[in-house]
Amino acid sequence: MTAPDPDGLLAEQLLRLTRRVHRIQKRHLEGRELGVTPAQSRLLRTLAHYGSPPRMADLAERLEVVPRAVTTLVDGLEASGKVRRVPDPANRRVIRIELTDDGRAALRELHAARRAAAEEILAPLGGDQREALGALLDTLVDGSTAPPCREVSA
Repeated sequence: MTAPDPDGLLAEQLLRLTRRVHRIQKRHLEGRELGVTPAQSRLLRTLAHYGSPPRMADLAERLEVVPRAVTTLVDGLEASGKVRRVPDPANRRVIRIELTDDGRAALRELHAARRAAAEEILAPLGGDQREALGALLDTLVDGSTAPPCREVSA
């Protein structure tokens, strides 16, 4: 009989937690007619981090997908009124993508669902446990061992 693989067990736990987060988030979004796929949601969140409308190539690079995938996502979001293509003021041949008011509203709904899912998942943890989990997640995400410099919230 072989000993359990601790890394394999951790990987499985992380996958199960991710699936649980998605299920809970989906439940919190029920009844809200956003008409946004998970991939489109990711694109909207990415767009929100830019100070000015990015090019499709910038989005593809940031999302780590091929440009054609971004085109398909933008087509769907544009058809639903959540983004719009705008010409670059410096080069009319370049097209940039910007959020519309409907896109910002959808982002607020998505953010609220993500926050509610996080609150539900973190509910069993006390403050010290949340802080420790936050530090561990920072280490895994950043790949560093520096102590986190962030606020821990419910």
